[in-house]
Amino acid sequence: MSGYSLDADTLRDRLRTELDRSYHLMSVIWQDTAAKVGLIILMVFVFMGLFGPHIAPHHPIEDTLRQDYSIMKLQSPNSKALFGTTAFGKDVLSQFLAGARPTLIMGFFGGVGTGVLGFLVGLTSGYFGGRVDEGLMRLTDLTFALPLLPMALVILSFVTPNVWLITAILVIFLWKMPARVIRSEVMTVKERTFVKSARARGAGHLRTMFLHVAPNVLGIGFLYTAYAVGWSIVVGASLAFLGFGDPTTTSWGRMLQQVFRSGAIRVAWWWVLPPAFGIAAVTTAVFLVGRALEEIVNPELKTEQE
Repeated sequence: MSGYSLDADTLRDRLRTELDRSYHLMSVIWQDTAAKVGLIILMVFVFMGLFGPHIAPHHPIEDTLRQDYSIMKLQSPNSKALFGTTAFGKDVLSQFLAGARPTLIMGFFGGVGTGVLGFLVGLTSGYFGGRVDEGLMRLTDLTFALPLLPMALVILSFVTPNVWLITAILVIFLWKMPARVIRSEVMTVKERTFVKSARARGAGHLRTMFLHVAPNVLGIGFLYTAYAVGWSIVVGASLAFLGFGDPTTTSWGRMLQQVFRSGAIRVAWWWVLPPAFGIAAVTTAVFLVGRALEEIVNPELKTEQE
């Protein structure tokens, strides 16, 4: 058998193993009641992010009018506006549905970007060690030393904020934690016999890293990617609440900022609760799923709780 066919067989077996592992992972999460609730909330959130603006009864910045064409300002929930209206006469339900999309973009792409960048940095640093490890870890230390919110506010003070720029800033500042953890795991895995055997058979660094080492630390990578989704949503909403969100889109953080600036935050509960509940529900759902992932990655946690 040629060396190429041997590698193809190895790759095919590894892909089959990863698919089986992914199926097992999803089945274990689905058997966890709390994680199942979290997954259902996340699916509803994704549906709102994709189709929210299309199923909203009004455009988020469109005035809600009475039959005499006067603007309905600061109205509590009623048959005309199910979630009430804002102090500016906008429909809260429409803003809530439309606001899910930028929250989804920042949460999903911020979380996945953070997970991927942290995974690659940790994998490279842990595998090569030496000067490569020293350089990447000093860069990680520098990122730890820079506080996220103040630095993000400084950057966004000089540019026009938009959803994608804010997502990029989140990735730049959040990748440090998964990088540290992945590095530690890789330093353990690379000392195992099957990795040394692969190197002894002539496997290159890239092949060894991504075919033999990376699959054994993917669980940790998925776990921190899930947590990064929650972090991205919370930080993105915080920036919007402070007035540094995308001014051209309606987001849940911006809704909270508008109700605060209007002075109606103590009376217009129907304007406050939907975005606040949305942020809390999604971040809680992410951490419920993350907790189940953590018990799979670290079975000792489940044993200790039992």
